[in-house]
Amino acid sequence: MRIGEQSRNPLNSRKTNPMSIRWHDVSIPIHEQTTVWPGDDPVRIKAASRIADGDSCNTSTLTLPSHTGTHCDAPWHFEDEGKRLHEVDFQRFFGEATVMALPGRAQIHADDLGPSPLPKRLLLKTDNAKHPVNGPFNTGLVAVGPDAAQRMVDEGVELVGIDYLSIAPYKDSGPTHHILLENEVFVVEGLVLAGVEAGVYPFTVLPMPLHGLDGAPCRAFIGLPE
Repeated sequence: MRIGEQSRNPLNSRKTNPMSIRWHDVSIPIHEQTTVWPGDDPVRIKAASRIADGDSCNTSTLTLPSHTGTHCDAPWHFEDEGKRLHEVDFQRFFGEATVMALPGRAQIHADDLGPSPLPKRLLLKTDNAKHPVNGPFNTGLVAVGPDAAQRMVDEGVELVGIDYLSIAPYKDSGPTHHILLENEVFVVEGLVLAGVEAGVYPFTVLPMPLHGLDGAPCRAFIGLPE
């Protein structure tokens, strides 16, 4: 669903009325054709029991990487002394978030993020949104440069999301991830923001409650005006 046209200012003044919103799923569906990071095992869904085969119920066995589809990065993903997923304060999963539209960038730098201060919860809509959700892996993904990551830390960003499978450049993931995760910025990757205009919206992200892990697939929702 597209609500109007994108604002020229990455920090659009649109703000939803919580009494007149409809929740929209902005997460990637997970199935055996879901795009995964190069080198990761593909998603596998195996029938464990099927009513059609005479069983009493339908059940399945899932095999998938922890960073499949829309997913989150806990600090432990890149920081061996960092918090694991179950140690992250889940209050960050709920609240308002600013969708910032940044078209035409090959990489996001500090000056691209607009005026200070940055919001506590920031979702980046880039040209990644032009690529199909389950197309071939895009090695030219638009990512956040280290200078932009450092600005987020300096200005108190607590959650940042982006519309592809990594917040950091392909084959140069370390610097951006380290800056964000060592400072406990919660990272959400793989959001589906193609139909969302820049603005401020209710946002909820729900990681699977996996104990002791580096990250997990998530279900994510944005509340758009009706």
